[in-house]
Amino acid sequence: MTFAEGVLKARSHLIFLAGLIVAFGIVIRLETWDIQRQPGAALRIPKTASIAPVSPADLSAQEHAWGRIAWQYFVNNYQPTTGLVNSVDGYPASTMWDTASYLLALIAAYRLEIIAQDTFDQRLSQGLTTLAGMPLFEDSLPNKSYHTMTLEMVDYTNAKTARGIGWSAIDIGRLLVPLNMIVWHYPAHTPAVQAILKRWAFHRLLRDGLLYGTTLDAQGNTVYVQEGRIGYEEYAAKALALMGLDVSEALKYHDFLRFVPIYGIDVPTDSRSAAQYHAHNYVVSEPYILDGLEFGWDETSREFAFRVYRAQAERFRRTGVLTAVSEDNIDQAPYFVYNTVFTDGQPWKAITDKGADASAYKSISTKAVFGWDVLYKTPYTAQLLHRVANLYDPERGWYSGLYEATQTPNKVMTANTNAIILESLYYRRFGTLLQLADGATVRTPATN
Repeated sequence: MTFAEGVLKARSHLIFLAGLIVAFGIVIRLETWDIQRQPGAALRIPKTASIAPVSPADLSAQEHAWGRIAWQYFVNNYQPTTGLVNSVDGYPASTMWDTASYLLALIAAYRLEIIAQDTFDQRLSQGLTTLAGMPLFEDSLPNKSYHTMTLEMVDYTNAKTARGIGWSAIDIGRLLVPLNMIVWHYPAHTPAVQAILKRWAFHRLLRDGLLYGTTLDAQGNTVYVQEGRIGYEEYAAKALALMGLDVSEALKYHDFLRFVPIYGIDVPTDSRSAAQYHAHNYVVSEPYILDGLEFGWDETSREFAFRVYRAQAERFRRTGVLTAVSEDNIDQAPYFVYNTVFTDGQPWKAITDKGADASAYKSISTKAVFGWDVLYKTPYTAQLLHRVANLYDPERGWYSGLYEATQTPNKVMTANTNAIILESLYYRRFGTLLQLADGATVRTPATN
């Protein structure tokens, strides 16, 4: 094949990549202009982050072993009929967030040489083909949950629903992270990504630069709801910005920003109350960790992440309680808990998604420990890592955490926990996940 013939054969891949580059450039220009035309819009926050960036390094033999244990979860929970993976061990359902976690785990496992290229290509090809053919809510966007064996739309109890229960803009935003990585680094799979994206009506999840999901009311009507609070909102918007979509309002940190002093540290929180906006604001580790691992922090998210981390380290210093909090599945009712730095007007509160008290289930989050450790590598993160280093079953994967009150393992295993461990090890070895071919980090604009 001549060079000219090769270029001609690859033209669709090249056009798609060129389109992404142009869209990315347009978003940067528009966001920069938006900041410049709003006097005083930029945040002027005293900088406290003083930890030097951690440089990539070879993994130790122990870290390699940890990665193989994390991958075992995805071996055990793989559904060969669809190519999807269960979001919780043995439970045949998955959200788009958890599907994104699986794809990121797959990429990390391949780059870390845990799996061979033929396994990677086969799994990736099957997963992308499934995403391109799955039924959509109102023929527009992915439903909030799917049965991983049948690909049927389901509700959160995994009961089949022909119509679906709505979509999550935050979850779809996360899914765009691995899809962008695939386009940049594995162009042979670009047509499969194109087949997915061309079916999705992205305009339906955006209004005036904000992210909107949908749910059903008591009469079965579709209701649009603004999604995202500080941390999660900006994280999801960054991935959507890479598609050239208008997420200008969702990218802003300052519109509902409020600082709450915790142990003398001004922690960023969202001022929107659950009573007024019908959604809780959870200050947890996860969105800031994912932002750092996947995008590389912008100036504001770097500072906010450090404050969220520092508050947890200070709690340990003052109370002796090792602290690394995030949202997690748990191995008993109510089965899912937000362990927070701050929520509903109180620090260190644990609640369910309905706002019910869940303080009995406060825990150290395994995924938060791994994330903070690779991002900061401090004596405190070393203590955390030592505490959770044995929270696994070598044949099944990593447990989600350790309960504070009893110091016993939270033995539920999830795609998200094991994926973030693999993402963290990837970051430790190679640096930020979303990078261009020349190694430069893919930067998304953040309107401050």
